[in-house]
Amino acid sequence: MGDGAVATLRQLVEAGVADGIVPPPRPWLRIQGSGDASTMWYAVLRKQERGIYLGTIALRHHDHWRKLLDEGWEDVPIEEIGASLEGQAT
Repeated sequence: MGDGAVATLRQLVEAGVADGIVPPPRPWLRIQGSGDASTMWYAVLRKQERGIYLGTIALRHHDHWRKLLDEGWEDVPIEEIGASLEGQAT
């Protein structure tokens, strides 16, 4: 969302924002990654650039993850993923 909120596709479908077939509507944008990526192994990161948020995933504790953090990317806390959708489920 415009405030940097992130959610999994499953969370968007459960909240009625997406149907799982057609990409979710803006401001939701898909982060490219494996469909079975787990937050146990992968970190969700965001960075605000020119007034919009960019998102990506990276393997936790890997050189690329460390590089992104050093470049100003923020590691999104797991409990924040999907939190903006609470109470929206249909």
